Amino acid sequence: MGRSFHRQKSLEANSELNVTALIDLGFALLIIFMISTPLIENEQLMEIDLPVATPNQAQSAVPDSVDLLVTTEGYQMDGNPVGMLELENELARYGDMSDPPVLAIRANGDTPYQYVVTLLDLLKKNNLKRINLVTRPEDA
Repeated sequence: MGRSFHRQKSLEANSELNVTALIDLGFALLIIFMISTPLIENEQLMEIDLPVATPNQAQSAVPDSVDLLVTTEGYQMDGNPVGMLELENELARYGDMSDPPVLAIRANGDTPYQYVVTLLDLLKKNNLKRINLVTRPEDA
């Protein structure tokens, strides 16, 4: 009888898992944590005396919004009458701020439209874009 030297093909799945690499990784991590834990616990902090800054009073005085009233007699800012030069200076100051307030513009119904346009031109010139045109509902 003749011999057959070829291997029989097995249809069974190989259920063995080689975990040697995972065990080596686990031991390496264990050693790293065992060495680093005492170093973390013994961490020393350097005591320093930090300088103290006083809060800027000008920043706390900035309002969230400013009411601008346009009438036939002129302009009012937060209820106080202001001249054109004073209005320009205040708007320039608001334009220089990093976070300018919202400007709420109110106008009487009989106020000439040119007064409102002049105010809008001043706002545009000072790069003030946070504007609220205040109106009332028609039925009120």
